[in-house]
Amino acid sequence: MTIRRLCGVLRVRRTTDLLLVLLLGAGFAALPVFALLPSLWGFVAATAVTYVVDEVLHVRVPAFVRRLAALHLDRTMRFAVRTVMLLALASRLEAPDAVLVAGLAVFSAHFAMMMFYTAVHHAVRRRRILPLVVRNLDMSELPVPEQPPALLYRRHLRKLLHLDLPAHAGLLVAAATGSEWAAYAGFTLTIGTTTAGALGILAQYRRARRMPARDEVFAAVNRQLAGYRPEVALYFSFAAVSRDFMYQVNMWIETLEQLDLRPVIILREGASFRYLSRTWIPVVCVPRADDLAELELSAVRVVLYPGNAGKNVHMLRVAEAKHVFIGHGDSDKLASSNRVSKVYDEIWVAGRAGRDRYQRVRHAISDSAIVEVGRPQLSPIRLHADHTPGPLPVVLYAPTWEGWSDDDCHTSLIPMGVPLIERLLAENVRIIYKPHPLTGKRSAEAAAADRAIRELLRADNERRGAAEAEAAVAAARPRLREIQARLDELAGRQRGDDAAQLRAARVPDRAGEAEWQELRSEWHRVFWESRGPLHHNVIARQLPSLYDCFNQADMLISDVSSVVADFVASLKPYALTNAHDLPDAEFRAAYTTAGGAYLLDRACTRVPSILSAIRSAHPDPMAPARRTLKDYVLGPDHPTSMERFNAAVNALARKATAEQTQRPSDLAA
Repeated sequence: MTIRRLCGVLRVRRTTDLLLVLLLGAGFAALPVFALLPSLWGFVAATAVTYVVDEVLHVRVPAFVRRLAALHLDRTMRFAVRTVMLLALASRLEAPDAVLVAGLAVFSAHFAMMMFYTAVHHAVRRRRILPLVVRNLDMSELPVPEQPPALLYRRHLRKLLHLDLPAHAGLLVAAATGSEWAAYAGFTLTIGTTTAGALGILAQYRRARRMPARDEVFAAVNRQLAGYRPEVALYFSFAAVSRDFMYQVNMWIETLEQLDLRPVIILREGASFRYLSRTWIPVVCVPRADDLAELELSAVRVVLYPGNAGKNVHMLRVAEAKHVFIGHGDSDKLASSNRVSKVYDEIWVAGRAGRDRYQRVRHAISDSAIVEVGRPQLSPIRLHADHTPGPLPVVLYAPTWEGWSDDDCHTSLIPMGVPLIERLLAENVRIIYKPHPLTGKRSAEAAAADRAIRELLRADNERRGAAEAEAAVAAARPRLREIQARLDELAGRQRGDDAAQLRAARVPDRAGEAEWQELRSEWHRVFWESRGPLHHNVIARQLPSLYDCFNQADMLISDVSSVVADFVASLKPYALTNAHDLPDAEFRAAYTTAGGAYLLDRACTRVPSILSAIRSAHPDPMAPARRTLKDYVLGPDHPTSMERFNAAVNALARKATAEQTQRPSDLAA
């Protein structure tokens, strides 16, 4: 318990990382001791330990490194401590005064040039920050300078600090051999390389001064938008930007690409831009509200919102367009029937269940504002009748996260996640564990349960023969990396800062769609084949996709969330976690998706009987309920969801256009 508490305080997770932290502390504590004794070789060993362990911790435990910085023990301070202790050692070893003075001057100059370099680097970076970034528009007319070389631009402080190594090594060699020339050679190398770096970044600053002005950038982007004339906009903003949230946009891309009207995607946070999936649709990322108002979007008649966020008001003010909340999944959570949705002109839901859910929020949403459009994203999900079972039943456990507060906490991880996995392992099934991307972000208990489940699956994989499986995974890894690199290239993901991405922006070749689909299919095939039919899998990245996990599974166990509503499209058996042990009738009355579900109690005693649905040769008793529920939750199969969604967009665009043409005559009257 003491070790676990210490790991929590120091922001480390593994015992190995804790040992590294303690080794770093011991190394720094030994530096003044060996400097004052004096002990040259003890000092050399302590210095080497602090250098090496420091670098390892930056890679393995960045949270601990950030904790040190918060305590004013950042990397610069740690390097300064080593330098001061080195000078103290040289003095105690009675180094010549000339060497000591030269060393003090060199180290002082080195730190001064680091400050100068950092100031110029910040100036270059500020000049290269643009008011907007685009993708899939031709920005070749803008004279944007190339990004500075990575050697000068990326992780500059880390590289500059390590330039003190020649001076340190030279002074230590001089102390060991008595040769002053070793010290002077190290001093010269340190000062020479630092000066060269400072001159290099200064040259990059001169280039950065030629960046186009803000008005030039907007003029060029607006010319491209005016030529394209977007009619439908997908608008997305979220406070905690990361790849964890971009699924809310990525799930709609293929749907937007099939619309009759011309789409555009508008993002508000630069951090989310790099996680956008492949698309030929023009994308504009505009962080500031004032800049958003300057975009040429006069032809936009429909704006689609996959999420409720404060920055939505910056787009909602556009009176010429109709504003629609489309969400990012239908579920029985409170967020899927939020009263805030009243600000939109219409709310589009998958099926009748969504309409009824909003009607339960009394005096909030008008029934006429709700439109049933289906879920066009669900076409990749294979039906139960087309599924081929493997040698072991495959259970997908996909719990939701702990929510922003305890009021909307539906996760089963905390109260029953670990016992559930233990029960499933005792039943000899293959488990695919796919936690929500935000699991553990708010709750330490959820994070602990997640780690415990991963450890249980790892241990059981070892029991099943992990060595052979790991060999297959290792053999497949190079091909998966190769495919992923090509997917990133096709997605248009450019490395570099805002200016570099704007400089590289071009109208894409739509012919890449076929290659994109083929590569994604191959990636999934190679991934699952390398994992084999017996071993458990923890899915924590964007690939394999959630829907591909659906296709692998014989059954889903999940919480109240949109994952369940999407899984209903497969008509496969699924179980909902009843973590509060509500009476079955009460639970089914509270949650629509429970209508076709097996209900799993908190103690998980029903696991064997639930698994009989995928093991027994007898008909599945919940199958008729699932077929009825599918129509209720997702709408009819004909016309298709894509046809209904496209028709809804067209109808609302016509309505917006009609109101626009009518408004001038009303004003005249």
